[in-house]
Amino acid sequence: MKTALTRLVGVEHPVVQTGMGWVAGPRLVSATAEAGALGILASATMTFGELEAAIAEVKKRTEKPFGVNLRADAGDAGARVDLLIREGVKVASFALAPRKEMIAKLRDHGVVVIPSVGAARHAEKVAAWGADAVIVQGGEGGGHTGGVATTLLLPSVLDTVDIPVVAAGGFFDGRGLAAALAYGAAGVAMGTRFLLSKESTVPDDVKRLYLEQGLTGTVVTRRVDGLPHRVLRTDLVEKLERTGRLRGLAQAARNALRFRNITGLSPVAMVREGFAMKHGNDLTWSQLVMAANTPMLLRAGLVEGRTDAGVLASGQVVGMIHDLPTVAQIVEGAVAEAGEILQRLGRQTGG
Repeated sequence: MKTALTRLVGVEHPVVQTGMGWVAGPRLVSATAEAGALGILASATMTFGELEAAIAEVKKRTEKPFGVNLRADAGDAGARVDLLIREGVKVASFALAPRKEMIAKLRDHGVVVIPSVGAARHAEKVAAWGADAVIVQGGEGGGHTGGVATTLLLPSVLDTVDIPVVAAGGFFDGRGLAAALAYGAAGVAMGTRFLLSKESTVPDDVKRLYLEQGLTGTVVTRRVDGLPHRVLRTDLVEKLERTGRLRGLAQAARNALRFRNITGLSPVAMVREGFAMKHGNDLTWSQLVMAANTPMLLRAGLVEGRTDAGVLASGQVVGMIHDLPTVAQIVEGAVAEAGEILQRLGRQTGG
């Protein structure tokens, strides 16, 4: 199934495995690449040395293209960009818009730049700066998310830019892939579906908890880090909603320091990000500190398996997922189903 995305990055299928922190490691990324899709390595929760080792491991496991998700505001972002260039990584994705000069440097060295965006105006900005494609996530998506559904956000972005657009938020099978292609997207990106796969390193007990959820099993809360964050409804999330401000701030401050040591994000960058987040969001300073605390809460659940002390990011699609297939089965099944749907529609319409 060839689209503008497959031609751009050199993969066989228009499916992207998103760069989920603490989840998208070498095993999952290489399995996705071997299945013919685009796997994206999550580096925001890695030290520089860990990222270097992870890239090397992916390259040992597969010779196919893969990507790395970067934080554009990390203190060592420049060194990470140089690492991607040096190691011949095919794709650089970003959760926050990279600077214009960063995009230019990556592109000059043959790295495809694909930022994630949550609004048409953001897509327009990064497209003007030279981004090769964008991933647009609707409100159904897990983790940090917006309030506009994919069915509305996707066409608004498609009407605004002329670069390939990858749809995210609410996708888990071939029906979604066919629908996205019908809208005009170049492919789909999925997170929760790949988290719930055999190759995912998330602990089995945590996977079982995900599989037990219904369509109302997620909630969008601001108490995790001050911004809208879609997570599983757990006792911890309910506790965060009730925690007093001072107690929550003290715990957040401790974890913020740990996160800074892991990511290399400088204090100046953390303050700058805090001001940027506060602007237009009516956040308290305790909520801003929680933003740096979030990765530690995610690690407790997704790595340590502590469902009592961890936050579990999840898309709404969790209520539609009831199995743990291999990554190859996920990709091949979605592509086959989408192909059948598109052929059937073609026959029905005389195409």
